Amino acid sequence: MKLTKFLCLVVIMVFGSIHLNAQKSNANVTLTKVVDTSADNVWGKLRQMDDIDKYSSAISKVKWTGEKGIGGQRVCTSADGQGYFKESIVAFDDQNRTYTYALVEGVPAKGMINNFKVIDLGYQKSMIVWTSNYEQFMKNPQMTEEQFLGFLNQSAGEMLANVAIAAAK
Repeated sequence: MKLTKFLCLVVIMVFGSIHLNAQKSNANVTLTKVVDTSADNVWGKLRQMDDIDKYSSAISKVKWTGEKGIGGQRVCTSADGQGYFKESIVAFDDQNRTYTYALVEGVPAKGMINNFKVIDLGYQKSMIVWTSNYEQFMKNPQMTEEQFLGFLNQSAGEMLANVAIAAAK
């Protein structure tokens, strides 16, 4: 009984501290997904960077240029083939299982920076944390900021779920 209470306390402390550390105070959007496999398995999928079209129905193809890691760039074409967005990898860390990318073209937001991080929860579990920050929404006739945030939540949520499924196989 005492061991069970102790383990519950440890789990609460671990998850509580992960929640605090996983989110940035200025994050516009933060999504998490707990995965029933090791952090290494999840990171093995996320670190590929040039195949995100496998995990997102919003992206039909990805064209990669440059090194895998800092300085690499990808152009993601929308599912309908009419739009695109260009991303540049600005930070990459295999040891800490994280990478950060800036959206430099094709989104209605100025200064947009996104980040993936995989956290090892132990016991063959891990958590994917995705954050998105931007300085300013750029008004445009295609969508409102509310619609943009809805799109971010839906598409990133789908991507996290699909990466989790692929990593758990």
